[in-house]
Amino acid sequence: MTYTWSVFTKPWSGLPGDELGKLVAGLGFSGAEIPVRDTAYVTPATAEAGLPTFVEQLRAEGVEPISIASDLSESAFAACAKAGVPMIRIMAPLGPDGYAASVRRIRQELEDAAGYVAQYGVQVGVQPHHGKFVTSSLGVLQLLDGLPDDFKVVWDAAHDALAGDDPAVTLDLVRDRLGIVNLKNAKYIEVDGAWKTWFGQAGEGLSDWSAVFANLKDYTGPICLTGQYSDPSVPVENRLAADLATARSLV
Repeated sequence: MTYTWSVFTKPWSGLPGDELGKLVAGLGFSGAEIPVRDTAYVTPATAEAGLPTFVEQLRAEGVEPISIASDLSESAFAACAKAGVPMIRIMAPLGPDGYAASVRRIRQELEDAAGYVAQYGVQVGVQPHHGKFVTSSLGVLQLLDGLPDDFKVVWDAAHDALAGDDPAVTLDLVRDRLGIVNLKNAKYIEVDGAWKTWFGQAGEGLSDWSAVFANLKDYTGPICLTGQYSDPSVPVENRLAADLATARSLV
């Protein structure tokens, strides 16, 4: 099976495109998700003008942008269209008004963005996330029910496992909307009497990556390693190189 092996470039979000492209390609990746945030090299305010050049520099190093991590503003859609980036990835945060009200609000935001999706030809990918977000793949799938096909699920191995789900179930159910597969691992650890999430390498968490690949079936889209690790004692580049080798060995 042929995948676009990609990486979320958040660990190096301050680098310009030419330096980032060399780094990402040197680690063995051919795809990248780019953070477009106030703390990144490309910010929401500079994206329309700056993202196309940034993307060109990545492509010059053989790295194809698969998405940006940003918001659903029209400027984000316009920037992606100009740069040829196919997707904006978001999450679904829960507010103090509770789950049901938050889901209604997020659904309205997605419906409001449908015009931009059609106008600019840019997809929206929604990722489940542990904590104060819609946490499960199935919750995201329900959130997208009835929206155009360009609204995708970004399935995440770690958060799927943290939610107690089984990739044999969730990957099958989200298959028709599957846009990106995020690959990372996590588990719960006890810290000062409380359970917290700890992100580790391929074999250090609740997610069985071999089960993930066994259930991808005919999926041929991007596989994105997110570079999230709780232990900073080993450089993230070393961990990513090892995890990429593990993932490739499972295909």
